[in-house]
Amino acid sequence: MSSLFSQFPNISTDSILLGRITESDLDALYEIYRNPNVFTYIPGSAKKSKETVLHMIGHFERDFRKKKMIFLGVFRKENPNDLIGTAEIFEYNPKVNKVVIGYRFNESCWGRGAATETVHAMVGYLFDTVGLNRIEAYVMPQNAASQRVLEKNGFIREGLLRQANLWTDKGVVDLIIYSLLRSDAR
Repeated sequence: MSSLFSQFPNISTDSILLGRITESDLDALYEIYRNPNVFTYIPGSAKKSKETVLHMIGHFERDFRKKKMIFLGVFRKENPNDLIGTAEIFEYNPKVNKVVIGYRFNESCWGRGAATETVHAMVGYLFDTVGLNRIEAYVMPQNAASQRVLEKNGFIREGLLRQANLWTDKGVVDLIIYSLLRSDAR
């Protein structure tokens, strides 16, 4: 088993690749982050300039080096230079051996299985390669599509956290907590 931050992950399945986001992905990343629909159920708001998104790419690298967060680009295997989404691994707690995951995709990919496949790939990597015990995800109650993605991957709905978090541009929100234990995935 390896440490979560020992090397930057490159994860692949039959149809997708998860890997580093670089400046060459700027146009595709901006296409995702400029769309206000992407931010309906997640913290933050659409980005107004490519320059802002370019700075984010630098922050992705910095956050990995600081062992704070991993931002992965999601690419289709048939077109490995075309970024279609991002996947995040954050809030690593080594004492509990757990992380939180998140994901967002270009709207053109919604409802086509990319999120489900991405979560499946992340789960395999986090349990089998890194050796984690618990993966969590937090979803706004209105986000039925994301709840389906997690449930298809075996995540258990643990409950509703009422007015539990302050999310940028959303205010105080209710969140459903989902989890998957390594023993659940076997």
